[in-house]
Amino acid sequence: MKYLYYLPLLVSFFLTSCLENSSTKVALNQGVNTSFKLKVETVVDKLSQPWGMVFLPDGAMLITEKKGELIHYKNGIKKVIEGLPKIYVSGQGGLLDVELDPNYTKNGWIYFSYSSDLENDGKGGNTTISRAKLTNNKLVNLEVLYKATPNTKGPVHFGSRIEFDKNGLLYFSIGDRGNHNENPQDITKDGGKIYRINTNGSIPSTNPFNNTKGAKKAIYSYGHRNTQGMAIHPKTGEIWTHEHGPKGGDEINIIKAGKNYGWPKASFGVNYDGTTITEKTAIVGMENPFHYWTPSIAPSGMAFVTSTKYPNWNGNLLVGSLKFQYLNRMVLEKNKVVKEEKLIEGLGRVRDVKQGPDGYIYVAIESVGIVRIVPVN
Repeated sequence: MKYLYYLPLLVSFFLTSCLENSSTKVALNQGVNTSFKLKVETVVDKLSQPWGMVFLPDGAMLITEKKGELIHYKNGIKKVIEGLPKIYVSGQGGLLDVELDPNYTKNGWIYFSYSSDLENDGKGGNTTISRAKLTNNKLVNLEVLYKATPNTKGPVHFGSRIEFDKNGLLYFSIGDRGNHNENPQDITKDGGKIYRINTNGSIPSTNPFNNTKGAKKAIYSYGHRNTQGMAIHPKTGEIWTHEHGPKGGDEINIIKAGKNYGWPKASFGVNYDGTTITEKTAIVGMENPFHYWTPSIAPSGMAFVTSTKYPNWNGNLLVGSLKFQYLNRMVLEKNKVVKEEKLIEGLGRVRDVKQGPDGYIYVAIESVGIVRIVPVN
C-alpha cells in the first residue's frame, strides 16, 4: 500500500513524457520569417541528454549530461571530468545546469545544479546547488550551497536553471517536485520557487523573506511549477524565466522580489486528463505571465541575442521546445512578444540554448549533441 502514495507522481511523469514527445503540431503564431538562410553545424556529437552548457575562457566547453557526467570539450576532444558528487538520477532528476562565477578568471568557481540524496535516508532525492573548481580534469574544493528538502522518490519537477544577476548574486530554480497542492504557495517549504543566494551560499540581507518567521530565507519568488529556462535581460538586468505548465499554460515570467506567480491557483493549463486545475487565469495580487503558450511547447533553455552575427535578431529571445523539437525565436517590442518563428525544426528535443563568446548561437539537442547555428549570406 505504501506505493500508492507515489502513484499520482508516476502517472504525472508518464503523461508529461508522452506530452513532450507528442508529434502533434503546435498552432504557433510565426508571423515572421528569417530573411537569410541558416546552416546547422555539429560541434559536439554523440551526447545523450545534454542538459546545460557553458563556455570557458580558453575556448573549451563544459556540458552536463543528465545521466551524471560533466563533459569537457575542446578542439574535438571530449573528456569526462572526475570528482562530481554522487548524483541521484531518477526520472527528470540528474546532473542539470552549469554556470561560471562572474569572476571565474579570478576565482575559478564553477556552479552546477543536480539532484542528490545527501542525507542518504533512502527516501529519494531533491535539487541541490554546489560549486567546485576544475584542476587537471578533476573537480576540487566541492561546496554544497543549497539542498532542497525533504527527499522524495517522486520522479518529476526538479527544475533547475542557474543564473547570476548584474550584482553577482546567484539565482536558481527548483520545481514543485510534483506536489503542487503544497509546495509552490508555501514559503516555509522548498519547491516551486526561484531562489537567490550569495556565491558562497549565504543569504543576501535584502532577500524578501529574510525576516519572515519560518520562511526559507533563500526564496526570491514563489508560485512556480517547473522552471527550466533562466536568463538575465542584457539591458534591464532583470531575471527572466520560463516554466512548464501542465497541459497548456507554459509561461515566461519576469522575476520580482517576493512576488507570487500563481501556480496552481491561477493557470492557463489543465490536468493531463483534461480535468480542471483552476478556473482562474489571473488573480489580484499575483503576477501574470509575460507570455504563455497553449498548447504547451515544453520549453527548456533560454537566451537573449546580443550578437550582430544575425541580421535583425539583436534583442530577440530564444527558447527551446522539447515537445515539438525546434528553437523558438521571439521578437520583443513594447514589453510583449509580437512575433515568433520556428528554427531548426526536427533535429531533436532542444534542451538548452546559449550565445557563445564568438557571437554564434549554440543549441543542445538530446540524442544529437551541441550544434551551432550559422547564417549563410
